[in-house]
Amino acid sequence: MKPAPFRYHRPRSLADTLQLLVTLENAKLIAGGQSLGPMMNMRLVQPAELIDLNALAGLDLIAEKDDFLEIGALARHHAVESSTLVKKHCPLLAEAAGTIGHYAIRSRGTLGGSLAHADPAAQLPLVAATLGAEIVVNGKRGERRIAAKDFFVSMMTTALEADEIVVSARFPKAAAGDRHAYLQFSRRTGDFAIVAVAAVLHSRKLRLGIGGAEDKPLVFEDFSAHEDPQAIARKVREAVQPTESPRVPALYREELVEVLVKRAVARCLTSI
Repeated sequence: MKPAPFRYHRPRSLADTLQLLVTLENAKLIAGGQSLGPMMNMRLVQPAELIDLNALAGLDLIAEKDDFLEIGALARHHAVESSTLVKKHCPLLAEAAGTIGHYAIRSRGTLGGSLAHADPAAQLPLVAATLGAEIVVNGKRGERRIAAKDFFVSMMTTALEADEIVVSARFPKAAAGDRHAYLQFSRRTGDFAIVAVAAVLHSRKLRLGIGGAEDKPLVFEDFSAHEDPQAIARKVREAVQPTESPRVPALYREELVEVLVKRAVARCLTSI
């Protein structure tokens, strides 16, 4: 299928972009287009106005700050995956980015697009929530920073206002001695995860993120490295409440959560 008719805009500055968002009705932002493009082709969404962000300079930067990495909204998944800075200071993010779709998708898809789309099975929202990242957005009221736990509201719904745009995300740097694991289960390579688990071990404390099980990433941070991985996995399984689906029964997702959490925790612990 082909998308419904729309008008195309290609602003050259963030200010121009924000002005378009204020003045245009039924407008959508597009950068990589890996989610919006197919949805438009199937006419699941029919924007009257399409605002292309690719001419905005500087929004693809990956920069090291005092205690965090700031990654621009237009940074491609492949750039995040292959960045020396990300591998060094945020290895969980680099590993997860490398599992997104196929190479062609990673070459076009963007960090900001994935965060704003907020698919509960997507890798980057899960990692952002697990690591306690900050999402930087800008709009007519100026810049604001939203904790990832507050940014993701429900399935494909975020705290973004209609006139706001994701500018960047700030990920805390991993400390020396931190351990991490990322595991996901998909039917085929490149598919969205049925369940994904991100784990971080910091100062003998475990932080676990679960993707795909509910309508937004879930984060658990009350576990200790002294606990048995199987016991942790059972507790997380009991806490999640997957949606029943004809294609993927809730019980199946619960079992995947338990298996993947156990493996992720064991991987963190055995790497000490």
